[in-house]
Amino acid sequence: MSDATTPTGIIRIGISGWRYPPWRGVFYPKGLAQHRELSYASRALASVEINGSFYSLQHPQSYADWYAATPPGFVFAVKANRYITHFLRLNNIAKPLANILASGLFNLREKLGPILWQFPENFRYRPDLLEDFLGLLPHDTAAALAIARRRESRMHGRSRLAIDSNRPLRHAIEVRSDTFVDPAFVRQLRRHNVALVVADTAGKWLFREDVTADFMYLRLHGDEELYASGYSDAALDRWAAKIRAWSTGGEPADAQRISDEPPAASTPRDVYCYFDNDRKVHAPFDARRLIDKLGVGAGLVPIADRDDPSQRTTLDPERPYPIFPPARTPRPPGSARRRA
Repeated sequence: MSDATTPTGIIRIGISGWRYPPWRGVFYPKGLAQHRELSYASRALASVEINGSFYSLQHPQSYADWYAATPPGFVFAVKANRYITHFLRLNNIAKPLANILASGLFNLREKLGPILWQFPENFRYRPDLLEDFLGLLPHDTAAALAIARRRESRMHGRSRLAIDSNRPLRHAIEVRSDTFVDPAFVRQLRRHNVALVVADTAGKWLFREDVTADFMYLRLHGDEELYASGYSDAALDRWAAKIRAWSTGGEPADAQRISDEPPAASTPRDVYCYFDNDRKVHAPFDARRLIDKLGVGAGLVPIADRDDPSQRTTLDPERPYPIFPPARTPRPPGSARRRA
């Protein structure tokens, strides 16, 4: 049990994507222009997972616009393009990896958080193939830039090949096949300091909570119904307790692990947590409730209650949306999407 004097990592709670029509007039105030939705979300929540990048390479200008729309201290996670994981299935990926890194991520500058690599359910654990993949991943932006320079010629004219500073770069892997329930997999991730995503999928896919990196990455897809159901207060209390344990360098007492081998260190860890139960507009409200339970919402603007229409705000679409104070966090999407 931690107290106010226990050192903790930085906790960032957010949402996966932000541009969903059903959210308008429910999470987003009525009258808010679509191009201001990210600005609103970034002042009510601490982080966003960009998911349009999973389906297609985004343009450098898009990343620059997202950077400009968000306040200091905000952080983006980037979902890597599925071409590498779902189509090539980790084979011959040197050029596609360069394309991803060249596509504009560097325009996020200090707001660039972890890169998420999601594997399909039918992708089975192959230690040698995964080792080659993990060995290619850059762990700082200077190394990422060196890889990006080897992009394909078709990327010329739509690349960003400059960094403002060399910063650490983190990676997380979300797996769905039970074949990954192998202690060798955990040891691989730990050697490369890559986080195993703790993915709550209402029991549909693999759920494990091994600590494999110096940070944790959580994706909450729905408590009882995948992508749709919200989280009760009791469920959020359980997640808050888990996040407190991880952030202080510990582990939940009931953690479901692949490996019995403990992590190498017990120093404070940063925690990134994204709600992906957006179908019935639960995600942003559940994220904010978890933020409040953890007490990490200083500087964030209040939002209306999801189930009380009388609190809805009507904005004049002709007036600029106000700029709010930045979120508390000091350091280290988006478009309409299909489900993944």
